[in-house]
Amino acid sequence: MSSALYQSSLSSLPLLGRGKVRENYAVGEDRILMVASDRLSAFDVIMGEPIPGKGALLTRMALFWFDKLDGIVPNHLTGQDPLSAVSSEAEREQIRDRAMLVKRLKPLPVEAVVRGYLAGSGWAEYQKNGSVCGVALPAGLRNADKLPAPIFTPATKAEMGDHDENISFDKMVEIIGADLATRVRDISIQLYQRAADYALTKGIIIADTKFEFGLDADGTLTLMDEVLTPDSSRYWPVESYAPGSNPPSYDKQFVRDWLEQATVDGKPWGKTAPAPALPPEVIAKTLQKYEEALQRLTS
Repeated sequence: MSSALYQSSLSSLPLLGRGKVRENYAVGEDRILMVASDRLSAFDVIMGEPIPGKGALLTRMALFWFDKLDGIVPNHLTGQDPLSAVSSEAEREQIRDRAMLVKRLKPLPVEAVVRGYLAGSGWAEYQKNGSVCGVALPAGLRNADKLPAPIFTPATKAEMGDHDENISFDKMVEIIGADLATRVRDISIQLYQRAADYALTKGIIIADTKFEFGLDADGTLTLMDEVLTPDSSRYWPVESYAPGSNPPSYDKQFVRDWLEQATVDGKPWGKTAPAPALPPEVIAKTLQKYEEALQRLTS
């Protein structure tokens, strides 16, 4: 496994922006070099310690899923070698195995979240009012229960350091229009269903996931960013799944659970930066979970 990359630094390309995990560089006017660092964010806070090799694992998994989901909706991949976008060997080494060369799109300002199971913020919201993002659900569901059918629960994209906010479908319609909102919803559920059905054959439950979409120069709706990685999805191993509590997971829920118990200056961490320092065993276990998920899905 390559040494950890906490933050890329490419002088040969203009930096467009840094996200929680990825850096985007402009390649001409119509392409972006998307570099997955080894940073980890939880509760929308970036941890101070990298997970070595995580960016390469995420990139492999995203490419795997783009291929599996082919035919449902166009995606942002150009098919071109990311290494061709930089000019020096030092920069090629920096991005090797952890970059995608993609089309430059106009991103939609909403995240397309699909839930097949009741978990996380969805479970918290259901406990309060029996619904998730305006979608009414049957009474008596438990934490981690499978839903009667997958539901679409959009969210607004947060600025760095802020929390994404769950919204209703009606609110999404206000933001991007009824036609586009309906297409995003229907396509997202179709993507989730195909991925979830496949993952089950490999012993993995995809409890929920989020997709991001953009429009190309012709206005074509296009799947973008990462897709179905443990950073954007909740992965549960089938053999240890039991409704009523948080199942063990292959995603960053392991880190979230540790952070829920962590203290700063003797007090519970308030889920704002800076995050508590991740111990070596938490870093190692997190990487192990990402590796096992990839190995299961692709074997």
